[in-house]
Amino acid sequence: MAPREEKKLNKPIKMNLPKFILGDNTDYLEDIFIVHLEYPRCIINLLNDEVEWLEEPEGNESELSVEIAELVEAASRFYDREMQRYSED
Repeated sequence: MAPREEKKLNKPIKMNLPKFILGDNTDYLEDIFIVHLEYPRCIINLLNDEVEWLEEPEGNESELSVEIAELVEAASRFYDREMQRYSED
């Protein structure tokens, strides 16, 4: 494996990130956190469907309501897929 190139201060390295990642914290054993890394970035707790926005989404209230429901549903599918993959290993 080649040594990692040093990051230049004026030119940050851009990572390819997935749409969702799992977040885990032993202080919150019952919670299931999914971090959404595309706009609008947020953290979704699948235990209670709470959403903590990391950046404010734009749109009217009805559009946001639909967007939140879609994000929670997509996060839930992601979590189910990940758990299935863990159980296969």
